[in-house]
Amino acid sequence: MDSYFTSRRHHQLREQVRGFAEREVRPRIPAMEESRTTAHGISRLIAQQGWLGATIAEEYGGMAAGHLAKTIIIEELSRVSGAMGAMVQASQLGVAKIVHFGSEEQKQTWLPAVAAGHCLPTIAVTEHESGGHVLGMAASAVRDGDDYILNGRKVYVGNSHVGDLHGVVVRTGPGSKGLTAFLVEADRPGFSLGEQQPAMGLHGFSFGELIFDNCRVPAANRLGEEGDGLAVAYSSSVLYGRANLTAVSLGIHQALVEETTRFCAERERYGKPLHALSNVKIKLGQMQSRLMTARLSAYHAVHLLDQGADCDAELMNAKVVNVESALDSARNAMEIHAAAGLFTDRPIERFLRDAHHIFAPAGTSDVQLLRLAEVALGTAKGSWSRRLSELVRKEPPTPREEPPAARDELDWTEGPWGQVPQQRTHFVGKV
Repeated sequence: MDSYFTSRRHHQLREQVRGFAEREVRPRIPAMEESRTTAHGISRLIAQQGWLGATIAEEYGGMAAGHLAKTIIIEELSRVSGAMGAMVQASQLGVAKIVHFGSEEQKQTWLPAVAAGHCLPTIAVTEHESGGHVLGMAASAVRDGDDYILNGRKVYVGNSHVGDLHGVVVRTGPGSKGLTAFLVEADRPGFSLGEQQPAMGLHGFSFGELIFDNCRVPAANRLGEEGDGLAVAYSSSVLYGRANLTAVSLGIHQALVEETTRFCAERERYGKPLHALSNVKIKLGQMQSRLMTARLSAYHAVHLLDQGADCDAELMNAKVVNVESALDSARNAMEIHAAAGLFTDRPIERFLRDAHHIFAPAGTSDVQLLRLAEVALGTAKGSWSRRLSELVRKEPPTPREEPPAARDELDWTEGPWGQVPQQRTHFVGKV
C-alpha cells in the first residue's frame, strides 16, 4: 500500500533509519526508562545524521526530501523509541518557523546548523493559563531601542532541555495581530529552564518549561514582522505538528502490532500458539486493520503537503485517526498480553504510556473533530496549508502532475545527505 506514495529511495531511507534505530537507539532504552530525564547523547547523535534537514532546501545544507521522507524518519525512530521520534518531530516544528518566516540572514545562519545536527530548534507557544487557546497567552515582549525585552513562561515545550534555539511566540500588542515570534538562543541572559518533571512516558524526551526574565533579544531575532506570531504558531502546528505527531503515533502503532504478534507466536495455550485462539486472532486482525488505515491516512496527507495542495482536513484527519487507532490497538495489545503486559520486561506498557503523550499536542482529537465538522459544514476559515506553502515559493504553484508510471525512475540528484527526489523539492523549494 505505501508503495503508492513511496519510491525506492524512500524504502532505502527507511532501511537506513531502521538500522540506526536498532543499532544505536534500542540499546539505550533501558537507561532512558530508568533515568526518565533528557537523553542528550542520543538526541545529538540522531541530529548528526542530517535527518532534521528533511524539509530544508539544499542551498541551506538540507536534504530537500519533503514531508513524506520526514514522516518515514520519525515513524522508524518511533517504532523503536517514541521518545526519540518525538525529539525529531519537535525539532521539525522548530525548523518550520525559520523556513516559512525567517529572513534570508536567519536562514543562512540557522538552517545549515540544524541540517548538520549542530542546533536543535524548538517552538514555544503554550502557557499554563491559556493552554491550547493561543490568543490567551500572556508572555510579552516590549520594544526597547534595537532590542525587545521578553518576560513570561512557556510550558510543554518539546526539546526544552536539549534545545539550542527556541522559537518563542509572545504578546506585543492586543488581539490576534498582537502576537510576535522571536528566536531566542539557549545561552541568552535572562533565559532559563524550569526543573524537568518526570512524566508518564516518552522517557528521554524533554517537554518542559522555558522562563524569560527581562530577557533581552535583538530586533534582528524577530521572525517576520510584529503581528506575525499567530501565523508562526500555526505554521508549526498545522503543517508540521499534526503530520509529525501522526508519524510518532504510526511508529508506536507499528511496534505494538509487531510485539503483539511476536508474543502470540511465542506463547502457547492448550498446546497451540496463542494466536490460534479465535478471540486473540480477531484482536490481531483489528490491530492490523487499524495500522493499515492509519498509515494510508498519514502518507496521503503528507503526500498532498509535498505537492503544495490544500490539505488542512487531511492533516487533521491523519492525526485523529492515528492517535485514536494507536490507543485502541494499545488496549488490544494489553488485553492479549494480560498480566504479562504489566511488567517492564516487555515493551507493551511503554508503548501504551508513550501513545498517550501524542493525544494533546497540536490539538486533541476533539479539536481535530471540531475543525473537521467545520469542513463538512463549509464554515472552515481558509487553508493554512495552501497559505503557508506559498510563502516559500517564488512562483505560483504548478498544477499537480500525474505520478510517473515507474516509481523507481524518479529524477534523483545528489544532495548533502544523499540522493533526494527532485519531484518533491518544489514545496520546500529554494527560497
